[in-house]
Amino acid sequence: MRKKSYSPYQGNLNRFDRHFFDGKEIFTYIGSGELGGKAHGLAHMKGVLESNFKERYAPDIEVEIPTLTVITTDLFDKFMKQNNLYEIAYSGERDDLIALAFQQADLPVQLVGDLRALVQQIHTPLAVRSSSMLEDAMFEPFASVYATKMVSNNQPDADSRFRTLIEAVKFVYASTFFKSAGDYMKVTHHSTRDEKMAVIIQEVVGERFGERFYPHISGVMRSYNFYPTGNAAPEEGVVDLALGLGRIIVDDGVSWSYSPAYPQANPPYKSIGDLLKESQLKFWAINMGKPSAYDPIIRVTEHMHKYGIEESEYDGTLRHIASTYDPQDDRIRTGTGIKGPRVIDFAPILKTDLLPLNDLLTNLLKACEDAVGSMVEIEFAVNLDRERCTPAKFGFLQVRPMVVTRAEVEIGDGEMSGDRVLLASETVLGNGVLDSIRDVVFVDPDRFDVKATHAIASELDSVNRTLVASKRPYLLIGLGRWGTTDTLAGIPVEFGQISGAKAIVELSLPGSGSTLSQGSHFFHNVTSFKIFYFSVHHWEEYGIDWKWLKEQTMVSEGTYVRHVELPSPLMIKVDGKNGRGVIRHD
Repeated sequence: MRKKSYSPYQGNLNRFDRHFFDGKEIFTYIGSGELGGKAHGLAHMKGVLESNFKERYAPDIEVEIPTLTVITTDLFDKFMKQNNLYEIAYSGERDDLIALAFQQADLPVQLVGDLRALVQQIHTPLAVRSSSMLEDAMFEPFASVYATKMVSNNQPDADSRFRTLIEAVKFVYASTFFKSAGDYMKVTHHSTRDEKMAVIIQEVVGERFGERFYPHISGVMRSYNFYPTGNAAPEEGVVDLALGLGRIIVDDGVSWSYSPAYPQANPPYKSIGDLLKESQLKFWAINMGKPSAYDPIIRVTEHMHKYGIEESEYDGTLRHIASTYDPQDDRIRTGTGIKGPRVIDFAPILKTDLLPLNDLLTNLLKACEDAVGSMVEIEFAVNLDRERCTPAKFGFLQVRPMVVTRAEVEIGDGEMSGDRVLLASETVLGNGVLDSIRDVVFVDPDRFDVKATHAIASELDSVNRTLVASKRPYLLIGLGRWGTTDTLAGIPVEFGQISGAKAIVELSLPGSGSTLSQGSHFFHNVTSFKIFYFSVHHWEEYGIDWKWLKEQTMVSEGTYVRHVELPSPLMIKVDGKNGRGVIRHD
């Protein structure tokens, strides 16, 4: 029997009393099982926030965990058994067929009553989030493997709100057995049969602006900065901020990135033109207006929509977080007091004393590190007063451990070039030496088509399945950003589709200066599995020896993707201290 490692924290929580916002407790649970990894992390931090931060930043910032209740794992077990769902769950069927079977099943009676009581009280958006037993483990964090579904919860009748909520809960349950989760499991020592799912139902931090509901700020903060610039040191950490729901950071990889030690320093763009081009132009919000197409089966964004920042200008939400480009002086001016293109750089907050957000984040990160006992990544959301910015509401959403290797690896300048160098880069993630890879999977640059990135992802998935089944780790090379949801910026693979890669290379697309978002879930999985990540920019001196690579023994060839086998292993070295790396062949 599995040891209930979360019981100490659960003992300090109260059962759900069929009250949500008007109850005495902001953190409750339904059932008698375990909380799961994500909820466990929040329970662990609950006392830390209440004792160290609740009064410290008042009245400027109200720091709290947004009100939530957790459906514990025993109710997941009951749901699976009473509906005989294990057969289809382990069948390997398509995601939509699994999801349909789960939607047609009945939730346990006890849970139905509690959820009905919940929706009868509230009409504001809810986040229905996974909290599996395996989530947020140190080396297997399962970031973005399972589903989170936002629901608007604003239908006028309780029946509609109730139906939507239970659909979301069943969707999260079903995601335990989706293909992406199965692919992810294959690179761990776990099986899907080891997994149990708890579900968090939580208020969404934000405010309603007409037909949109969203926070002014979503953010991710990490203890370690893998790509420091200027005077920043890796150990000083990094913060990624964005307007709207956090999906824009963790899935889309779009954010304003800065070192908390130098909050006033801009990212190292080569020109104001590059800064404007890379600035956030869209944001995610919950749709509070006319419902989108009904799709509870597979569409995680069913109740969400992506808007242009001109909509946020209309909502008045840029006032405290944006600056403006002044074409007459060719400079960026803090605030939105003049007309011109907006830049979401959070300068009114980071470069003035308008709100002590950076001070809060710095101290919060240290508190999380002490509580967890390792370097961490935290997710949060902030809602601001429309007129004065303060008081602000800071919602602490998640804490997870992160992995940073410390091995000493040195790469001399002479090692970065030469006849036996396949590629080298001054922008590399990771640290260490790898000398066992003989398989290389690459997107042929001569065949790459930015309009065919979904097809490329599908071909990569097929090759990855073969190599993972054969237990053959490989080097992966492609064009554009890996794991992006913007199909024009790179290849929209899920982590499970390239899970066998132990070293990954992104070759930047001409006309694009974008780099990997350190706040993204894709990035978190890369670092947690200690995968080397090379960024090769088309304007830099180091390139890729495509001629040598294409001369190697062909194993398989698709329309866009090739798999070659080398006569001897590659030597892959990464100097994490200086952020440089080289891949050499015999």
